[in-house]
Amino acid sequence: MRLFIAEKPSMGLEIAKCLPGPLKRKDGYIVTADGVVTWGFGHVLRQAEPGEYDARYEKWRPEDLPIIPETWKLLVSASCDKQFQTMKRLIEEANEIVHAGDPDREGQLLIDEVLDYVGNEKPVRRVLLQALDEKSIKKAVANLRDNRDFYNLKQSALARARADWLIGMNLSRAYTLAAQRAGHDMTLPVGRVKTPTLALVVRREREISSFQPVDYFTLKAEFQHENGLVTAYWKPREDQPGLDAEDRLTDPEVVRSLTEKLAGGPQPGVITACDTVDKKEPQRLPLSLSSLQVLAGKKYGYDPQTVLDTAQKLYEKKLTTYPRSDCDFLPESQHDDAAVILENLRECGRPDLAAWADKADRSIQSRAWNDKKITAHHAIIPTEVPCRVVALNEGEQNIYCLIAQAYVAQFYPVHRYQQTKVEISYAGEVFTAGGRIVTVMGWKEVYGGETDEKKEEDGDTLPPVKRDDPVEWLRTSAEKKSTRPPVRFTPTTLLAAMKEIHKYVKNPELKKQLKEVSGIGTEATRATIIKELIDRRFLQTEKKKQYLFPAEAAYLLIDALPDELTYPDCTALWEEVLHRMASGEEQLDAFLGQQVQFTTGLCSKAREIAVPLRGDHPCPQCGQGVLQQRRGRRGTFWGCSRYPDCQASYDDADGVPRRPEHPCPRCRQGDLRLRQGKNGPFWGCSRYPACRATYNDRQGQPVIPDGHLPQTGKTGPA
Repeated sequence: MRLFIAEKPSMGLEIAKCLPGPLKRKDGYIVTADGVVTWGFGHVLRQAEPGEYDARYEKWRPEDLPIIPETWKLLVSASCDKQFQTMKRLIEEANEIVHAGDPDREGQLLIDEVLDYVGNEKPVRRVLLQALDEKSIKKAVANLRDNRDFYNLKQSALARARADWLIGMNLSRAYTLAAQRAGHDMTLPVGRVKTPTLALVVRREREISSFQPVDYFTLKAEFQHENGLVTAYWKPREDQPGLDAEDRLTDPEVVRSLTEKLAGGPQPGVITACDTVDKKEPQRLPLSLSSLQVLAGKKYGYDPQTVLDTAQKLYEKKLTTYPRSDCDFLPESQHDDAAVILENLRECGRPDLAAWADKADRSIQSRAWNDKKITAHHAIIPTEVPCRVVALNEGEQNIYCLIAQAYVAQFYPVHRYQQTKVEISYAGEVFTAGGRIVTVMGWKEVYGGETDEKKEEDGDTLPPVKRDDPVEWLRTSAEKKSTRPPVRFTPTTLLAAMKEIHKYVKNPELKKQLKEVSGIGTEATRATIIKELIDRRFLQTEKKKQYLFPAEAAYLLIDALPDELTYPDCTALWEEVLHRMASGEEQLDAFLGQQVQFTTGLCSKAREIAVPLRGDHPCPQCGQGVLQQRRGRRGTFWGCSRYPDCQASYDDADGVPRRPEHPCPRCRQGDLRLRQGKNGPFWGCSRYPACRATYNDRQGQPVIPDGHLPQTGKTGPA
């Protein structure tokens, strides 16, 4: 029996429909003439919690950290136990198994871990399903690969999961305990990816809070050339007075002087430089999940999770390919599918899509078709299944059209233009102008001519000019401007920042190194991480524009943590190691050894950090904790938040701690109390027997010897 194991029921059903023979539906699986199809529900197995390794870890204690499993343990999720038993029985009955998890790192692991858990030794093949339409599934089933080819991908997923466990379980405990010692009643979740992501928002908010606007001026001059008007901007000399550190003109007196100088009478002006360069822009690549999320966020205001959910629905409707793709390229063999896809788009019911598809040239093969750039999956594109776009809901229409638009653009020519840069010398000053002339609109016709490049400063079209041409000065204008604070993140721009994390690193060497990696997080997890930070109320969302604001707990968490956790450097480099591991260039054990070392060092740091105190009653004994109201065997009392390191305790007096009138001078943690001994009243420490200090009584007051030295072991009246 051949057994297909899919990641989830919907995928299992689609595979079963494409296998020969009638379908016989059973409880948890489907029987066909070509084998049996079963499925999981995502991760059927979960990683054990610390308390499931050892019961003593159920209580959070700093002395137990770090917790490092000697042997990693997986447990069957309670909600999946019935389905797991079905999967296990079918695996035992099968003579060949087909791994049908999603074609990514996580999809590889969640089926492999079940096979490893049950001790499977039967041959396993791998099917890579890029789309769920019948043609794609049948083609994939006809081209099965040996699952051992994906061993390194599984190792990469295991490394990610175990590293996240080590950091999340240990450092969340370590820094939560540190915060609780300072009186904070909250859990501080630490994550390998979510912590530096949260830190981006916190730092951005602080930049905005501390921003001081700077006023500056721009000078613009208009010159008459025989072929038309040239608008140019003043370019300061290196030794120009009145500039700030950013070379902005900030001195109004210099502005006034320059304006008067330029208007001081007719002077000859000349074009001293005129460079025209033919340039071209290749077709914008098809969409990965991140690029789709960023594009949909900018155009429609959709948050990343909404985009992922919508793309998933289109995938399950067989209209688009696998959505959790981090790839922007397409297999060369799929270029032949364009005839069917473009024809479907001509008949889709959307005038814009139909018009773009009608003008597409199938003979064009853009840079997107590149087998060397393909790994387990490719860019998100429409499938060969006809789509009546107008029958979709608004969100699905918008996302489908973005995917289709990027695909159609591959069949338009390269965009070509001429870019001209001009320098004008007048009255001893230099002015610059720039312009571009489009010669071939190409693929930008699909995007209405929009461009990713920054607009030329003047934005005007230059008339035909050449070097040494004379020009006549007409007028000069000065415009006062102010620098603006950084813009707050939205979920969309935060996701883009996670993808392009190198932009937020100051070290130039590291910035260059990180530019080559894939950012922090993965296509499948970035939106989830942002959503989790919002759901747990570390980030708050301003409704209209979706700006993200850090909550008080976010500041506390980021301020408490060391730079190794809050800056993206380590996390981004780890992501690159995981990518290399998927190619067999890194080893699991070596990577986890580094993670253990990293975690151990940060657990030690957590014991030493000083978190700002929260509470109305700082502990007078240790000065590092706060007094908190508690219930004991004898009723309510107040104890230090740093217990057991500080064992200070005080009676309750109508909801506030009763401060001792006579602090014990020996231990400095207890207070002296009047007691009755064999020889009469005396004063003893409240911490007896831990502290045995005793003092004589004189008229209801303890007799403390000079120098505050205790009279140990001596009782009786003064």
